[in-house]
Amino acid sequence: MSAALVGYSSSEEEQEQEQDGGSRGGGAQGPPGPGGCGGVAAAGARRRRRERAAFLLLFLVLTPLRSRSAGRPRLPVPAVPGDPDPEEAVSADSSRHGGRVRGFPHERGNWATHVYLPYVAQEEFLELLELLVSHARTFVPSLAAMEEFHLSLSQCVVLRYHWIEPFVRSLRERLAAFHRFFCVADQVKVYTNQNKTRTFIGLEVSAGHFQLLELVSEVDGVLEEFDLPTFYKDPSFHISLAWCVGDLAGRLEGQCLRELQDIVDGFEESEFLLRIQWEQIRCKSGNKYFSFPLR
Repeated sequence: MSAALVGYSSSEEEQEQEQDGGSRGGGAQGPPGPGGCGGVAAAGARRRRRERAAFLLLFLVLTPLRSRSAGRPRLPVPAVPGDPDPEEAVSADSSRHGGRVRGFPHERGNWATHVYLPYVAQEEFLELLELLVSHARTFVPSLAAMEEFHLSLSQCVVLRYHWIEPFVRSLRERLAAFHRFFCVADQVKVYTNQNKTRTFIGLEVSAGHFQLLELVSEVDGVLEEFDLPTFYKDPSFHISLAWCVGDLAGRLEGQCLRELQDIVDGFEESEFLLRIQWEQIRCKSGNKYFSFPLR
């Protein structure tokens, strides 16, 4: 707020004006008499009234502005180009992620990226999942059922923020010609991650390898453009069902694995249930999702 909006003069200016007015009234001034003292007192009173009026005006102008701004949400701090969004901040504390350990250290501006086929589970699939996990927990009580399901077409790789757009564009171009297809995932298998920090139970694909390998070939081509690790040379395509912390494959293989396979084989209409049609490919980079519909 500029002082010009208020428009009152300073006390020094008023003193100069009073002195000028005194000199305009006549020559040399003698000692002030009763009338002179009254004039000075009146001028001081007028000055105080103007100052009070100016302060009141300033208060009335500024108060609504403060009250309006107090009710507004604060604007976010502008993001620095190349930095991740606030949601992309990641904690390295494994206790906050169910005991899972990151495969690579988190660095600001690095976005964990994964290409996969998403699977939306139907009610019958969830019933089968509950049967399998309940039985497997008699061997490994710490097993937890997966909440989302997918079939991987890439490893989890690291993208710099400014690579995301060209990476997704290249994926879209390479995957544009692919059609929808079916595969069968009906073989129970136990997996561990590369660092042996987690163990999984999954349904391995028994039919549909050719189409999956074609997709992986195109995704690998994009990864090579950015000098990133490609997919495994002899992949075991699967849908993960449950997981636990640590390398507990020895406790799940053998008898447990055979009994889980019996549950799958004996489940009503399992042949129809586990014949899956893939309709889209998805890329997840940090907190961003990109979909590529199959024709």
